Amino acid sequence: MMQQLSEQQALQRLAAACAKAEHSSGEIRQKLRQWNIPSDEAERIVDYLLSNRYVDDSRYASLFVREKLRFNKWGRRKIDEALRLKGVDSQAREEALADIADEEYIEVLAPMLTAKAKTITARSNYEWSCKLIKFALSRGFDMDIIRRCLPDVDLDF
Repeated sequence: MMQQLSEQQALQRLAAACAKAEHSSGEIRQKLRQWNIPSDEAERIVDYLLSNRYVDDSRYASLFVREKLRFNKWGRRKIDEALRLKGVDSQAREEALADIADEEYIEVLAPMLTAKAKTITARSNYEWSCKLIKFALSRGFDMDIIRRCLPDVDLDF
């Protein structure tokens, strides 16, 4: 069984972790709960990390949005939900998502739809486009972005 961490030990561990990589305040709070740190101590630790900019939810959200769009090829809705689950407040999520222009989402989605279109078997254009739309929605893209990309996808019937 692990020995209870003191407030100072928890602060040192979290400060070191935050110095190595970005973390959200929600992740920090979750870690403190896992360590069974009393809530008053946990809030002092979080306040210290926030005030000394070890943790910055806006900075975290901006990096998270760019990473998930570029590497995981996620759309706005999926990214927003992931940030919400990580405890990032709605204002930081909205600001980070607003930094990405629709054209950047289109640059990610259009090639994905073209590649996916080659693997879809359908009996009609309607069924084919429904399957493509369902795929794009599952990746978290908005319907307006999907509609803008669909005409560019070649029909292979």
